[in-house]
Amino acid sequence: MVTGKGGTGKTTVAAALALALAEEGKRTLLVEVEGRQGIAQLFETEALPYEERKIAVGPGGGEVYALAVDAEKALLDYLQMFYKLGGAGRALKKMGAIDFATTIAPGVRDVLLTGKVCEAVRRRTRSGAFVYDAVVMDAPPTGRITRFLAVNDQVAGLARVGPIHNQAQAVMRVIKSPETAVHLVSLLEEMPVQETVDGVAELRAAELPVGSVFVNMTRPALLDRDAVRAAEESRTEIAKALSRAGLGGARRGGRAEQLVDPLLRQAHEHAERVALEGELRAELDRLELPTYELELLPEGADLPGVYRLAGELREQGVTA
Repeated sequence: MVTGKGGTGKTTVAAALALALAEEGKRTLLVEVEGRQGIAQLFETEALPYEERKIAVGPGGGEVYALAVDAEKALLDYLQMFYKLGGAGRALKKMGAIDFATTIAPGVRDVLLTGKVCEAVRRRTRSGAFVYDAVVMDAPPTGRITRFLAVNDQVAGLARVGPIHNQAQAVMRVIKSPETAVHLVSLLEEMPVQETVDGVAELRAAELPVGSVFVNMTRPALLDRDAVRAAEESRTEIAKALSRAGLGGARRGGRAEQLVDPLLRQAHEHAERVALEGELRAELDRLELPTYELELLPEGADLPGVYRLAGELREQGVTA
């Protein structure tokens, strides 16, 4: 499961992780549960239906399937699976009972979404092998991930017996199993890092399995404070270098000399940014979790960019 503060690129990271895990001969399922069709946009395909569809081949030659879970259709599946309602379930939909259960009844929507994903995790072929080697969920944001995952515990406590109780318990067994991990996506910015730290604390308090931290959109550190101080003491040499590059005269008031101050200001801002990112990295390191870094994509998160990030994750030895 991949979560993160809004704007950190969690959907892109989830997609890159699914591709990275699609090694030769392996099959990965990438699931979204928020109804945004973010996966379809990333993979430049039409909107995903409520069925598993092959959307890509991983860098290692495996297959990536995708599924957009719809709470209403998941409820109809649930009614058919446990109560064999069939046509009666469709009648309930017409009466508005489905809308009530998925939008008004507390927690039911999240139970259905997690239940559908866990069904895909547990599903086996006729030979007994798992259908998917890995399932990656583009999960809700960090601010509500713990509540989203823990709702089945609450439902199991409310419904002490029967299929609802059994289903909720089965889902929690999958969520809390050693094979499951909640990964958090962060940026090297104060708010995302703080939300990541808080999210890890909440997940651990709820005894939910914390996985890794993915630091997204990193930029190379070109200059530090010492380098900038040295540059400030070499203004004349910088002006001469700019002049040799054809950017005007190096004398006072010359075009090249006028460029020195703006360049030094930018260098100073960059060095301060590098120092802040170092402090934020140290804060994430204190979580004592595996950490992976993904570079900023200059062209934005498009399909070639997702493959590029998947390659970076494979090089860093990422595992589910």
